[in-house]
Amino acid sequence: MASTSTNTVIHGTKSSMRMSSVVPATVTAEEHKVHELTKMDLALKLHYIKGVYFFGRVEGVTIYDLKKPMFQLLQLYFPAAGRICISENGRPFIKCNDSGVRIVEARCDETVDEWLAMALGDDHDSSFDVLAYNQALGDPDLDLSPLVFLQFTRFKCGGMSVGISWANVLGDAFSASTFINLWKKIMADPVPHKSLHIPPDSAKSKLPLSKKINHFLSGQKPKVSAFEVLSAIIWKSLSKIKENVEETRIVSLCKNKSGERQLEFPSNEMVWSTVEADFWVAEAEVSELVELIFNKRKYENDMIEEMMGHDNESGEASSDFIAYGAKLTFVNLEEIEIYELELKGQKPVYANYAITGVGVEGVVLVLPGPKCGKERNYVDGDKIVTVVLPENQLAQLKVELQKNWNIA
Repeated sequence: MASTSTNTVIHGTKSSMRMSSVVPATVTAEEHKVHELTKMDLALKLHYIKGVYFFGRVEGVTIYDLKKPMFQLLQLYFPAAGRICISENGRPFIKCNDSGVRIVEARCDETVDEWLAMALGDDHDSSFDVLAYNQALGDPDLDLSPLVFLQFTRFKCGGMSVGISWANVLGDAFSASTFINLWKKIMADPVPHKSLHIPPDSAKSKLPLSKKINHFLSGQKPKVSAFEVLSAIIWKSLSKIKENVEETRIVSLCKNKSGERQLEFPSNEMVWSTVEADFWVAEAEVSELVELIFNKRKYENDMIEEMMGHDNESGEASSDFIAYGAKLTFVNLEEIEIYELELKGQKPVYANYAITGVGVEGVVLVLPGPKCGKERNYVDGDKIVTVVLPENQLAQLKVELQKNWNIA
């Protein structure tokens, strides 16, 4: 197994970095060598899912311990070990050639606490990025570019972070999280797991909830979640900041499909919709916007797939498509299980997911917050909000949220 070593600088701290690959334990069967990409997959090809999990002091875990379960994992998730190729008619597909996922080993001369204090501070919104290796598909060549990177960073306190960089063309954030959680299960119980359900082929700022928001949420209808309330608050706040009020009349919403995702093949099954306000959003009551988001969603998946279906004669998609951030986009990841990963009996002290390749209108992700207490239950339904916006708008948004909602 080939590996390379290099040095990099992370926030002024010189850190060593080593790269290698892990491939499936057995050769992928001939009938699974080609994984066709759906129109929704292709609509998301410019985006990447980034996740980072932080652990306190972890003793007795070697890189071999971390890699070993991946061989079996990639037998189940064999498209993750493949590469994007272009068919004769110009359509991209995944060639399941067992080229593997890339493993990155890094060391950092800071503690986990120091890193989190810096990363969660006002001036370091991109601090998580360097803990989930960044390499775009096609750099240097499309058919050589890994779809998945896993980065293990060891801190001077003995803590560790696990970072995943996952090409969105392979599957959505829930697919990435399921991939990580299944790796944990195999690490704990290395016996053969049942096969995944394979469907038929078909052609950054982090904001915790304040007491004021929790109080507002408690007065809503039973089915209204923190996602609708937070989306309404941020929608209203950004409408005050934008110079052109028309820019925020229509927003995009993205949520998990209904049903079980545990042992499902990686896929892009998020439900996309839009909401349009026929009034001035900046002057609206938050409750009006919550009602709009909850009851007036317009389903968009068919429209997106239709746009991606406008192929030219060669079969190549007519244009690249930016899904996240073409309109202000709110992504509901409340149900994502990012605190299920375990290392030596420890669960993450903090975890976060983000999306890259975002358009100029920005994206807002609502995720579960850290689990606390002896039983590690959520406290007051805490959520973490990750916001990706142009820097000047992000700074103004923080001021607006602090002033009206006591969010630091």
